[in-house]
Amino acid sequence: MPPTSSAVSDSGRSVPPSLWRDRDFRRLWVGQTASQLGEHTTLIVLPLFAVLTLHAGAGELGVLRAAGQAPILLLSLFVGAWVDRWRTRTVMVVTDAGRALVLGAAAVAGLLGWFGLPALLVVAFAVGALSVFFDVAYQASLVRLVRRDQLLQGNSALEGSRSAAQIGGPALGGALVSLLSAPLAAASGAGFFALSFLSIRRIRRTESIPEPSERPPRVWRRIHEGLRFVVGDTSLRTVCMASAAFQFSFAAMMTVYLLFLPRELHLSGTAVGLALAATGPGALLGSMLAARLPGRFGYGPVLVAAAALGDGVFLWVLALHGSSAVTVSALLAINFVFGAAGQLVNVTVMAVRQAVTPDGMQGRAAATITFVGMGMAPLGSLLGGFLAMEWGLRTSLLVTSAGMMLSPVVMASSPLARLGRALPAAQDAPPTGSRSEAHETAARESGNCPPGDVETRSH
Repeated sequence: MPPTSSAVSDSGRSVPPSLWRDRDFRRLWVGQTASQLGEHTTLIVLPLFAVLTLHAGAGELGVLRAAGQAPILLLSLFVGAWVDRWRTRTVMVVTDAGRALVLGAAAVAGLLGWFGLPALLVVAFAVGALSVFFDVAYQASLVRLVRRDQLLQGNSALEGSRSAAQIGGPALGGALVSLLSAPLAAASGAGFFALSFLSIRRIRRTESIPEPSERPPRVWRRIHEGLRFVVGDTSLRTVCMASAAFQFSFAAMMTVYLLFLPRELHLSGTAVGLALAATGPGALLGSMLAARLPGRFGYGPVLVAAAALGDGVFLWVLALHGSSAVTVSALLAINFVFGAAGQLVNVTVMAVRQAVTPDGMQGRAAATITFVGMGMAPLGSLLGGFLAMEWGLRTSLLVTSAGMMLSPVVMASSPLARLGRALPAAQDAPPTGSRSEAHETAARESGNCPPGDVETRSH
């Protein structure tokens, strides 16, 4: 169970105990940092290897990015239903091991000369599929490890670890592709996932999960319950729509952006990695701000303002020309601002989502939002590749960057923008089961069928 003791401030208010004293939380944090570093290294290694080494075109790059993002669309809802009934530690350990093996195999294939575009597609899809499991599981794991009043602190720390990964991942990936080889770049990702595996497997706290039943609820029914709950809650429904608008436009923009930097601005792989790495320090700042600003100015105003700033900053990329020091410096500033504002939005949204969601619905709520939001990413990547081929890089970058502004518009026009300085209360979970299932249950003998979807604390 999560620790229950807390300190008392001079004003008499209860202060949550520091999570850094919690050994299991530290292990989760270290594992998450390593896992995210491996993921962000891989995310830049595969596209840059395709562009700089295999000379992939815009359409091929769009397909490659879509292959890595497709598992989000295909698997998120199922993963959310499953993770609510599994131990998150087991899920994270297995997926870390799987990603390490996949990238290790890719490194061996590259050394043998088999690492072409088809192999990149397979690796991207496999790593993406395993990452869906890990991402849903670590969000659920935090709520199982810490108290409700520690959620913002815990999310800030975990998102800070992701920010640290964003600092080193792109720069390391770009440098390895440019200076060494794609197999070694893939091997670096495998090493980080192996480190995450070693850290997370040392978590000792026992998780509360539902007892096995003779007739567990059908997966489709659990998915439907998650969808119904998210759609029925105003805040979560708005998060879904804003996330879908952002992820679709961002994926399209990034496909164009990864072509624009080396081909329009003539930047090297190392310079591209450095520019993208500036997102990391910005995100570290965003994580620190997320622990303070919502409580001072309100969750709604912070969400809208940060989304507008972070999503609009990429429009300034269109003013850049050439590969001068001024261009690189401007890109560093743009990505820094995007990282800070984007991380502020991420942490704040996650705290709101976890606060309004009941314990037994956390995995499904996270997966539903991921499905609706990130599920648009592969479609956006394909669109970005198509626009780059048909309209040119500058015009496509203008259109896709402008499209990102839809997200803050959606939030500003919803009740989410009016959230105050306190987190909203958790909503009731929707009733489980359909009428046909209720009729079927009533027809059975009493005691032969377990109740619909009763769960113990799972987030």
